Amino acid sequence: MENFLLIFACLAFGYMLSKTEIFTQNAPIVLNQFIITIALPAMIFLQIPRLEFSAELLIPVIVAWIVMGVSALFILLFSKLLHFSREVTGALMLVGVLGNTSFVGIPLVQVYLGETALPYVLIYDQLGSFIALSTYATFVSIYYTNHTTINARAIFKKIITFPPLVALVLSLPFVGVAFHPAILHTLETLANTIVPLALVSVGLSLRLKLERKDIAPFFTALGVKIVLAPLVAFALVWLFGWRSLAADVSILESAMGPMITAGALAAMAGLAPRLSSAIVGYGTIIAFFTTWLLFAFHFQA
Repeated sequence: MENFLLIFACLAFGYMLSKTEIFTQNAPIVLNQFIITIALPAMIFLQIPRLEFSAELLIPVIVAWIVMGVSALFILLFSKLLHFSREVTGALMLVGVLGNTSFVGIPLVQVYLGETALPYVLIYDQLGSFIALSTYATFVSIYYTNHTTINARAIFKKIITFPPLVALVLSLPFVGVAFHPAILHTLETLANTIVPLALVSVGLSLRLKLERKDIAPFFTALGVKIVLAPLVAFALVWLFGWRSLAADVSILESAMGPMITAGALAAMAGLAPRLSSAIVGYGTIIAFFTTWLLFAFHFQA
């Protein structure tokens, strides 16, 4: 109960602050930069050494990419059937496919499955969602805005210099190593800032305005992201007979709401900015309840 109170309090504080002039408009960017460059790498160095190398490490990666691939195919199908514009289709290919698997995924999975689940969250997020954001999302934003060139070198440089991914690679040789208590304390202190800062940042970024003409694409995106995606993850876990913490984490991560960064990318590319913001805003709130239902009826059944 205390953890849920913290989550909703941080979201509410962030949203209320967004209606004031206490924080500048770029406050979410500043908070996100701190999380990405300091707090998240600290959590990675804290959690990844606790892993044991096994085939289970592949489960989050496999689930992440198959879920995103199937989601993209369904977005394309519905966009064609419902005759969405190119602009709207491009927006849905971003916010209807990519999930908020770090800023929201980390605190929620920690609440539901405990701290031992966090290494698998980081694998899902870094080797799934982040690489997709850097490659797939870049391609989509360029393709649907009629840009003609994709700078593969720039994308590759962005991937290999992304601080959390660098931390992930550097932390792998330390798997099984016990750090000195002073180092652990430092890492824990920095890592503990992720939850409040990330959720306040999410609250600051929420936009809830929705126009009538956007209702069909709105429900299409959220139907794919919040309903279809976890069903695909369930099907994969059942098909391969995976019964493990890695599989449980993968199902929960697949059910997270739309990625805020994907919404920002859609807005910057001119791909239905208001619709994208509304999908991310409402999707973030709805996913808090749908992930709770998922946990209550599946993981506690």
